[in-house]
Amino acid sequence: MNNRRLTLMILLGGFILLIPLVTMQFTSEVNWASFDFVVAGALLLIAVLIIELVLRKVVQINHQIVLCFFLLILLLITWAELAVGIFGTPFSGS
Repeated sequence: MNNRRLTLMILLGGFILLIPLVTMQFTSEVNWASFDFVVAGALLLIAVLIIELVLRKVVQINHQIVLCFFLLILLLITWAELAVGIFGTPFSGS
């Protein structure tokens, strides 16, 4: 069951990466370079692996939910910073 869950989460990450790829075919407002896909894929893979680790190692369901929620929020904040620079770090997008 655990390997199937991990496989499904990785496939979901791949599906998330398909959204900008398909959108780029229909509009010029989405313009990702191959490096953008690599960075987004790495972020998603790291998030999936950490979430899988939490689900395997943390016993209490409430703790799993809180930790996974925190990790997803952290992922979204990082993604937003890289995309538009909400905090103004040197890594922020334009």
